[in-house]
Amino acid sequence: MADISYKEITTNGLWKNNPALVQLLGLCPLLAVTGSVVNALGLGLATMLVLVGSNAAVSLIRKQVSDAVKIPAFVMIIATFTTCTELLMKAFTYELYLILGIFIPLIVTNCAILGRAEAFASKNTIASSVLDGLMMGSGFAIVLLVIGAIREIFGVGTIFANMDLLFGPIAANWNINLFGEGYGFLILVLPPGAFIVTGMLIALKNLIDSKLAQLNATKKEPLKKGAKRMRTTGTIA
Repeated sequence: MADISYKEITTNGLWKNNPALVQLLGLCPLLAVTGSVVNALGLGLATMLVLVGSNAAVSLIRKQVSDAVKIPAFVMIIATFTTCTELLMKAFTYELYLILGIFIPLIVTNCAILGRAEAFASKNTIASSVLDGLMMGSGFAIVLLVIGAIREIFGVGTIFANMDLLFGPIAANWNINLFGEGYGFLILVLPPGAFIVTGMLIALKNLIDSKLAQLNATKKEPLKKGAKRMRTTGTIA
């Protein structure tokens, strides 16, 4: 594969090829656990950790694994890092682990992770693969976080509730009640709310991309059509 710059890897992961908004991969956890910021952040960090680790490992063995067994090998690598992440969450964020439930072990089946292992890490250096995993994981986590924040704010009227599940007692007082008791749009708390917010974010990204494309087009000098008058000086033999 041709060399790809770190800037391009970063741009692809965070915006141009975002796994959630462009590739539309990993939608099951994205829609299921984004009811609050803490849930979204917890799953986003777990997914990013697995993505970075699996990309690095796949890149490390890319020249030793044949095409016949590379997919099973990649799945085993991803499963190993997912198990390590699951054990870490059990040890340090057990209550959050219980809330996220089956979606932690299901990271193994996240198409975004296997897709990056196959499409990028198996063809590039370790440094590029680690950066790709970090940026793709960050892009996915940011989308999770934005959806979780919107649903929590407009669904229950709070933000940063139960952050102590992830950061410990230091975050016990981070909860902010924005609109008072009894506020909230029930639909945003329910699964349809996740579809609505995700669709709005995809539409917003498409709108921004369209505006940027128009702006770039106006910067280019338009070609003038029609005949041109030319002046020749000097003696023609």
